[in-house]
Amino acid sequence: MVIKASAATEIRALIATLSDPDGVRRETAIARLAVIGSRAVERLLAAYAETPEREPRVAMLRVLESLADRRGLPIARAAIRSGGDVAVAGAGVLRALLDSPHAQVAADALDALVSTALDPSSTRHVRQAAAEALRDAAPDVRARVAGALERDPAAEALEDDPIEAVWKDALDGRLPDSPALLRPAVAKLAAKAPLTSLQKLVDAIRAREAAAAGRGDWQALRGAIHQALALRGSRLALYDLRETVAATSATLPASFLAALQVIGDVSCLEPLALAYHRVPKTESWWRGQAAGAFRAIVKRERITRRHAALKRILDRWPESASSLMR
Repeated sequence: MVIKASAATEIRALIATLSDPDGVRRETAIARLAVIGSRAVERLLAAYAETPEREPRVAMLRVLESLADRRGLPIARAAIRSGGDVAVAGAGVLRALLDSPHAQVAADALDALVSTALDPSSTRHVRQAAAEALRDAAPDVRARVAGALERDPAAEALEDDPIEAVWKDALDGRLPDSPALLRPAVAKLAAKAPLTSLQKLVDAIRAREAAAAGRGDWQALRGAIHQALALRGSRLALYDLRETVAATSATLPASFLAALQVIGDVSCLEPLALAYHRVPKTESWWRGQAAGAFRAIVKRERITRRHAALKRILDRWPESASSLMR
């Protein structure tokens, strides 16, 4: 199919917008490419191959799902094997291809979905996406998958809602691509999770945070888990709170300070004083929260000015100490 120059220019611009950090612009581009239809497929496939980033790839797969074009099959099969959000989006493309008028395309899409649903090495989240995509398959296919899952010890996870599937993957050490996927699970399930599992999750998130480009969202998620631990009176991950506060020179999510206010001990006072000293005075709200946590620990632990920790703080940061110890 020959594409007019004006249409080709628009397609290139829309595909470039799929990498835009603005979610509204990205969604608009997805909708417009879906309207343009099959004329955009070849350029989408080329752009996908040249783009390593997750979010643009997910957006491209969403366009391909709406188009249900057989040319998207190879990329969808590769996507579902790659894991994470991209795999879930790939499952969507394969679901759309189950009804392809091309028998081999439909068969290959079906085979990829069945293999993924039955693959114990895939995350629950991805297996669940594949199983969900198969719900519209022929009865004999659904029966085949159901029979195989009956013999799979991990198959019951496919009956979970998506939030629980992501949560169980995370507790197994398999974090999602985006912290936004895990945030609802923390809010819903952290209050009842084993404390040692939450501690391991804090460590796993901290490692991901260190490697992530957008560290802030992962850090906020880690703070939410610390707050959940603190509300249960657990100090299992207090070391991480202490180290994080000691290392910061900028504001941290308020959840870190809220957790310290509840479970912090004398070992947290110097890190808090150091953070208070380093964070600019213009961040008055945060400094006020840090001071509140400091004073709560002093009161709870019945620490007097004669204590060695307070003496060190007075010696190292006298101006900050005078504010903290009012």
